[in-house]
Amino acid sequence: MEVGSRLQRFASRPVPHFFATVLHARPGHAWSSFVRRFLLAALLAASSFSAQACVGILETACHRLDQIWTEGNNDLYVSGWAWHNRSKYPASRIRSFNEKTWGGGLGRSFYDEDGDWHGLYAMAFRDSYRKVEPVAGYAFMKIGNLSENFKLGAGYTVFVTARSEFRNYMPFPGILPLVGAGYRNSMLYATYIPRIRDNGNVLFVFGRLQF
Repeated sequence: MEVGSRLQRFASRPVPHFFATVLHARPGHAWSSFVRRFLLAALLAASSFSAQACVGILETACHRLDQIWTEGNNDLYVSGWAWHNRSKYPASRIRSFNEKTWGGGLGRSFYDEDGDWHGLYAMAFRDSYRKVEPVAGYAFMKIGNLSENFKLGAGYTVFVTARSEFRNYMPFPGILPLVGAGYRNSMLYATYIPRIRDNGNVLFVFGRLQF
């Protein structure tokens, strides 16, 4: 019952002040309104896990979720570049793709007792077809410190996303590898999206700044 009680405490916690400020900001640009609605939905979904799910192999995951929410810091995410593998597409197709994937989002994360990184995030950005793609998930990275300020990491992210060409934004899950390099409170990440049907083979790069 200890895990169930921990998750119930997590679900009852108020939204952190930084998130509340964004979520309750005055309505303005349609893009910021969309991001606020998506982020709110992601946060509500994260806080509504059933306590009965926190048994067995999920106990550690629920404990980490609670730690991220209660002990973590706020994160600002920024995306900006997606490279489509030139060896997998004809030149005409490459020219049609959008590779300036401008967007961003918010998250919370913390470093555990081993120095490894755990994060929850929600983002939205322009995809390869210049449509908005939202994504929310959990990420883990094994961290190696090169010095007091520089670090490298490798891990994975588990997420839910939605795309315009897939049943008109029907959500679907995914898991991808994740590598990163950081300096102090900032981190640059990269993941490679494999080919799925007629899409994929994309190197996606984004950044994070921790407050």
